Amino acid sequence: MARPRLLADTRPLRNPHFRRLWTANIITVVGAQLTVVAVPAQIYFETGSSAFVGLTGVFGLVPLIVFGLYGGALADVFDRRTLLIVTTVGLIVTSGLFWAQAAAGGINVWLLLCLFAVQQAFFAVNQPTRYAIIPKLVEPELLPAANSLNMTVSMAGAIAGPMVAGVLIPFIGFSWLYLIDTLTLFATLGAVVRLPPLPVLEVTAVPGVRAVLDGFAYLRTQPVLLMSFVVDLIAMVFGMPRALFPEMANLNFGGPSAGGLVFALLFAAIPTGAVIGGVFSGWVSRIERHGLAVIVCILVWGASMAGFGLAVALAERWTMTMLVIALSMLVIGGAADMASAAFRTSMLQEAADDAMRGRLQGVFIVVVAGGPRIADTAHGVAAAGVGAAAAAAGGGVLVVIGVIAAAVLVPSFVRYRVTRPT
Repeated sequence: MARPRLLADTRPLRNPHFRRLWTANIITVVGAQLTVVAVPAQIYFETGSSAFVGLTGVFGLVPLIVFGLYGGALADVFDRRTLLIVTTVGLIVTSGLFWAQAAAGGINVWLLLCLFAVQQAFFAVNQPTRYAIIPKLVEPELLPAANSLNMTVSMAGAIAGPMVAGVLIPFIGFSWLYLIDTLTLFATLGAVVRLPPLPVLEVTAVPGVRAVLDGFAYLRTQPVLLMSFVVDLIAMVFGMPRALFPEMANLNFGGPSAGGLVFALLFAAIPTGAVIGGVFSGWVSRIERHGLAVIVCILVWGASMAGFGLAVALAERWTMTMLVIALSMLVIGGAADMASAAFRTSMLQEAADDAMRGRLQGVFIVVVAGGPRIADTAHGVAAAGVGAAAAAAGGGVLVVIGVIAAAVLVPSFVRYRVTRPT
């Protein structure tokens, strides 16, 4: 019987190593999201200050950038299986320390922030390494499907984790959430330990700043790969309106000033769209023109964000109808973003030399993490001047203009394609 054309392509799961990693990630990602929610919640509980909560952005982003780039360099020198083992153990230890400080009670908030920074450093080395090994585990034609499967699990965790944490914190406290995260990480460790040795084919770097700079120098010679980062920054910086969700939920849709159902729905809509897109991602394995596919996906993302902003602007007249339309636009955008990310990741894995894959995946992690944070600031400033709805709609329009300009300026990106076996 022919494989379904719409549902996710599960052929990468035939590889036992990829299957074990993917299955373990289902368990681990929910635990990780529990910690993502618990850290700011505990900081606010300990301090009563949103300013201290805001410091998690600085303490998280700085190590993510520094060790994302450096970790990519490490992944281009050392055996990647060994690096995954070391960083996974580091994540287990830091998560265990989160549990210990919460169980002890009355901990210094600066210690909590420092633990968070250390955890993000291990994460920043682990992720580029994890993505760099995928081409060693599955065939080139299955890379889009493998990346779609991974992103579907991550986005599902982004929905389930916060919801579960929000329910559990009042009943079991912070320490149990950290303990759950610690225990679930052992599933990933078991999968990583069972990987075969994964040395770099031709080591051309020595860990250090020079290796990172060599990665950027290599990227400058690869316009297609460079543009994969540029178009993602265009999509995220101009088109990610999440910083406006609290104001929109309160002022445009009449929700309470803090939290509420509309607030939760707005934040859950984009990852929900990504999960739906992942479930129905069987088509991605049949696409050969990855560059054009990325452009189309980002155009859909930009148009969806423009439509979202327009729906918010009209919410005062038709509140419930516009809420449904606004959420639908976010869901469509999330599905488009999932597909774009799957193609862009596959382009990096296919087109880059094996000796450079780690460093380029490090840049990828920094762009993916940094773009939305820049967007938070940009949208906040824009909303102060023109209003939240106009900022979101205008950002979506700028995404469409920006990605069309990028496609015109670098036509080789649009022409990029991979040849599938017949």
